[in-house]
Amino acid sequence: METRINIILRTTLFLLFACSLAFGQTTEKEQMSFKEYIRESVPTRKEIDVFLNEMSWAQFDRDVGYILGNYMPHDGLDKSFTLSTVQSNGARTSFMYKGRPCRINTYGDSFTQCHQVNDGETWQEYLAAHLGEPVRNFGMGGLGVYQAYRRMIREEKTDHDAKYIILYIWGDDHIRSLLRCRYMLIKGWNQQTNRTEGIGKMFHGNFWSNVEMDFETGKLVEKDNLLQSRQSLYKMTDPDWMYETLKSDLALQMYLYKNNQINDIPIQALKRLSKHLGGQLNFDGKNLRPSVAALLDEYAFEATKYILDKADEFASANNKELMVVIFDPYRVTRQLLQGGKRYDREIIDFLNENDTNYIDMNLVHVEDFKSFNLSIDDYFKRYFIGHYSPAGNLFFAYSIKDRIVEWLNPKPITYKGSTRKMIEFKEYLQDY
Repeated sequence: METRINIILRTTLFLLFACSLAFGQTTEKEQMSFKEYIRESVPTRKEIDVFLNEMSWAQFDRDVGYILGNYMPHDGLDKSFTLSTVQSNGARTSFMYKGRPCRINTYGDSFTQCHQVNDGETWQEYLAAHLGEPVRNFGMGGLGVYQAYRRMIREEKTDHDAKYIILYIWGDDHIRSLLRCRYMLIKGWNQQTNRTEGIGKMFHGNFWSNVEMDFETGKLVEKDNLLQSRQSLYKMTDPDWMYETLKSDLALQMYLYKNNQINDIPIQALKRLSKHLGGQLNFDGKNLRPSVAALLDEYAFEATKYILDKADEFASANNKELMVVIFDPYRVTRQLLQGGKRYDREIIDFLNENDTNYIDMNLVHVEDFKSFNLSIDDYFKRYFIGHYSPAGNLFFAYSIKDRIVEWLNPKPITYKGSTRKMIEFKEYLQDY
């Protein structure tokens, strides 16, 4: 009989890897054209109805497509439900020292949001408890680097802005930045959660703002969300509209093609893209998919570098401090633990060349692994249930806390040193 941990891991990897082997990739015989795939993958009206009108995991956002809602997903530790709720400002609910001034805002995808754990089990809450001051969580599952950046520049112009900003880049966030709509890449996961959670309860991946290349100029351009009103979202149920709107989304086609989900790809568009990126890839051979996969990574990294430059410019112009966290447990950490090379070396080199303040959690885990006599799979079970478990979030918080303390000026109250004056506890007592 399948163990609980295997059930949880199997289910949650659908969210982490948009097109998994079980529900994403197809055999050569089953492959369909891009047009057929899009037309067969549109959401139902019921999904949109639930997303817009009922309590669910996500809620509509005109800029980044969706942000966190109020729900209890059934994918937590030991097959538990998890309390996942949102505050009026759009941040995930927090408790630790919430009445105190906040100096740190965090942005990113589900590893920032801390999917699969309760509100009080996020790494932000663990870190806040240790520092004695709040840490806001504006993460949301499924967002890419660009969508997190768009959320960042919006929130940092409000009265809940912060001096210190953490931008968390996880896994395939690089590629998500390029997509006009991620819904097509999570077809299998949507089917799974419609059965297990209820139709539309975990709906997300609708149209959002993105960045993509202008093939005439070879420049990256920023695009606003094509569906900015709640009512307009119903256009996603129209197969003809979806195909016409997505047929020029080259990143989407490349992702589906490299995963063996479609059988056609516009070769001339690939050659133009490769030329603009300065690539030397071969698109004339029979084994085209590895070349498409490599080019997609190159395209995505170019987008991330563009976004990081924009984020740095924004922080400098607004007297803020930016820190980047980079982590890819399944495509980088695991490979490094196996003695392999990391595929994202280009991004690490870029961060170093630009003197970016960043934390590489892949290397943190590589060092931590040395402390155990475990297989890689058993090591992962210490911290992961797909996303981080509560233990994983605690590990993450205490792995970055020294860098955070060094970063903050003045130091948190818990690091004031022996010369501290008597604390006025009334600022910390809830019932004072």
